[in-house]
Amino acid sequence: MSSQKTAFLFPGQGAQAVGMGEEFFNTVPEAAKIFDVAESVTGIPVKELCFKGPADELVKTANLQPCLTTVEMACAAAARNKGVKPSTTAGHSLGEYPALWLSGILDTETAIHLVHQRGRLMDQASEESPGAMAAVIGIPGEELEVMADSCRKPGEVLSLANHNSPEQIVITGEKDPVGRLCQLAKERKARAIPLKVSGGYHSALMKKAADEFAKVVKDAVFSSPSIPIYSNVTGKAETDPEKIKELMVEQICSPVRWVDIMNSMADDGVTRFIEAGPGKVLTNLGRKCLPGRDVTFCRFDNPATLDDCLNS
Repeated sequence: MSSQKTAFLFPGQGAQAVGMGEEFFNTVPEAAKIFDVAESVTGIPVKELCFKGPADELVKTANLQPCLTTVEMACAAAARNKGVKPSTTAGHSLGEYPALWLSGILDTETAIHLVHQRGRLMDQASEESPGAMAAVIGIPGEELEVMADSCRKPGEVLSLANHNSPEQIVITGEKDPVGRLCQLAKERKARAIPLKVSGGYHSALMKKAADEFAKVVKDAVFSSPSIPIYSNVTGKAETDPEKIKELMVEQICSPVRWVDIMNSMADDGVTRFIEAGPGKVLTNLGRKCLPGRDVTFCRFDNPATLDDCLNS
């Protein structure tokens, strides 16, 4: 692989697939060790869920967050085993945790512990305050904000969650106002696609989870990063470990500024983006975020696609 400035990107919930990570577990000792640590820290049968499912157990938030994080860390370990040294990193929502690990801010045990507790707390918050999310395609962010204001009754929770691309924004909140905004979007000839989630993530419905998570994070060791990491909350590179710790609590209720992250990385000289983990969500979004830029994208989730990516 050339010496061009490279960023590793890690997807969040929704990217998972039964069978993920198994080939790296079988072929890369460091990846296998990460799976072993994950099971020891969480008490969850991470290998069984990732490799064999069943899917309905894997997708439960309390299981999925440590499982997907483990797989993405294993993917990065496999790439590192090939001599890949990324210049910087970022992750979408949950994906920010393997990015924290890759940057050296968190060790393996701490990263797994934090996502285990994060998943548990978000799952509890979803049960206590059910919500919904939907991807709206074809309406600019400022216009969608105005539409949300018109759909939100006093006291209701409805907000923009993920600024995924100039074309796609995810809305979040209580089920009724999310439904009203989806209907209004369709009346304006936009697409509104409900997401298969149990909660209104990245909204005020997650405040209790964020408050409890702050107690979990308080005693966790966050080290100085060895490479820059771009924050979901600020959309730019962050280097102060204590500020990053605060941002990881804030992230639970705040929007994911993915468009800002992609543009910040490109402005800072990144020309090659590698998506590490199942699926190709971030590869597709990245191309939409950076049209006309002289950048390349590839993705991998097994040894064959890793080799293809590194040789492309």
